[in-house]
Amino acid sequence: MLKPGDQAIDFNMQIDDGSYITLNSFPNRNIVLYFYPKDDTPGCTIEAIDFTTQKQAFEDCGTTIIGVSADSIAKHKKFIEKHQLDIILASDESKSVCQDYGVWIEKSMYGKKFMGINRATILINKDKKVIQSWYKVSVKGHVDEVLELAKNIEN
Repeated sequence: MLKPGDQAIDFNMQIDDGSYITLNSFPNRNIVLYFYPKDDTPGCTIEAIDFTTQKQAFEDCGTTIIGVSADSIAKHKKFIEKHQLDIILASDESKSVCQDYGVWIEKSMYGKKFMGINRATILINKDKKVIQSWYKVSVKGHVDEVLELAKNIEN
């Protein structure tokens, strides 16, 4: 798990438009890298809509939002179209980025154990250092909390 002050781990992921992004794809930008379990599930949908609703406020403070799940690009496109999302969604089907960021964990539901993505958000400054990390995110009010911190990043 990354902590404030840690160097963000670079990645190379395909995004919803078919291109690939890395940390350096966003020079002089802060980044909200948020990990979510699955497209079009209740909590994930609320979180994606909340980030979309606040996108302009994040843009105003020099911050780009990137959502990451293990879903395919095709699923991301359907998710974006269904909910009119206006944020970048990246596909980590190999789960390598999720592992690098410490969000690929063992979960338990109805007594069954399985591996899955722990909902988490990493706020990264333009120097690619971690400003804050939230693991085991509760969706309600989370986007507002991230935005308040993003507004106060000293660049």
